[in-house]
Amino acid sequence: MARGASPGVEPVVGEPAAVADLSGERALLVADVHAGIEVGLRYERGVELDDRADERRERLSDLLAETDADRLVVLGDLAHRIAAPEGEEREELETLIRAVTDRVPMTLVEGNHDAGVAEAFADDLDVIGAGGGLLGGVGDGGDEARRRRTGGVAVLHGHTWPDPALLDADVVCMGHEHPQVRLEDSVGGSRVERAWLRGRLDPAAFVGDDESAAAAPEDPPELIVFPAFNERSGGTWVNVDGQSFLAPFLPDALPAGDAYLLNGTRLGDFRRL
Repeated sequence: MARGASPGVEPVVGEPAAVADLSGERALLVADVHAGIEVGLRYERGVELDDRADERRERLSDLLAETDADRLVVLGDLAHRIAAPEGEEREELETLIRAVTDRVPMTLVEGNHDAGVAEAFADDLDVIGAGGGLLGGVGDGGDEARRRRTGGVAVLHGHTWPDPALLDADVVCMGHEHPQVRLEDSVGGSRVERAWLRGRLDPAAFVGDDESAAAAPEDPPELIVFPAFNERSGGTWVNVDGQSFLAPFLPDALPAGDAYLLNGTRLGDFRRL
């Protein structure tokens, strides 16, 4: 999509990342980086894993270059541990943030793991609160905007109820859920892969507020649930019975949505996989 075109969100094939063109600015969007996960697992569970901090940082840097992005937007959970970052985790975050911001500005949508990060790196990051925000839209989100599509891309993490103003967007992007699918072969073998979920959202289920939902545009925005950038962070197996979603508005806010693998393969309605 050319710069300046109407906003859209396109996954980067083979990667847990997408590009959005917003009012002349191209943004690279990722969710759930969970920097410092190896440190966190060591303290939380006594699990020792090889450190992939350099690999995560290089992947982000490479994606910024490959997509010619003007900004990085992290849809929450930049860090893994919920407490204020310290020690090795803080060192990883400092190095990662510096590598990004030496190239482009960085926006963090505050997730449930990010309160300490947002405070510790307030001078280095643009921070959007937990309720989410609009990028690349038109207008100020007031009453007039609620009567017409504001446009743009809405971003949130997804661990709490969103700001109803996000219903004015064309597309809503979220993280938190880490969607995955379990795929089985004809001889009983199985593997788990990260996945995207995409579909029209149900405004009433999304905001949990009938009055706000009634004021939403007649054509509701598309909801895109991002796979986790960090392959070690686990997730919700969306096609396995007994798995519960993490976001308070899922799966109800996505009454019909398709699952896609990172390579672009469409698997069909995630409820019927």
